[in-house]
Amino acid sequence: MRAPSSLKQEFLRKWILGLQICSSSAKSMSISERKKAIKLSADIAMASARNGRTSWSRALIAGASKDDNHGKLFVEQILGSDCERLTKISTSIKRVRCKKILKKSSGTIIRRLMKRIPDKAVASSVAKQMVKKRTQILKSLVPGGVFMDEVSLIEETLDYILSLRAQIDVMRSLADATEVMMSC
Repeated sequence: MRAPSSLKQEFLRKWILGLQICSSSAKSMSISERKKAIKLSADIAMASARNGRTSWSRALIAGASKDDNHGKLFVEQILGSDCERLTKISTSIKRVRCKKILKKSSGTIIRRLMKRIPDKAVASSVAKQMVKKRTQILKSLVPGGVFMDEVSLIEETLDYILSLRAQIDVMRSLADATEVMMSC
């Protein structure tokens, strides 16, 4: 994995490119469309900064390249010459399930199990069910996670979290710099 500073620099460079694309078509967009375009450009910039070395980055790029609205344009412009190589990987991205539904369903499963099984068996069964549910939730949160085994999922999740942290740091720095510029 790259040093965090070079990852942040690469993300910033590609995100600024995405923001420029966004601003050129901003006149015809509503506020919600702009918000989605900014988020999409940030996601593609972060995925391309990882250079397709991770499953989550390839899944984000593949999902965005299938988007009819702005996704294809952002992918082509931000990735440049790497566009064809990184978009060849086709994965389907499942929608993130509602957390409330998962929480409610886990409670009913536990109650059903407790009625049928002795106490010791209940504990291990409940623990297995909880691990399974949490793994499913994690798979839905990490782009491309539904296609990973548990070990790969943990590795990809750690990398994704580090990348999101770098993305947040860059965005905060940009917001702070903008605030300073506006106050002068």
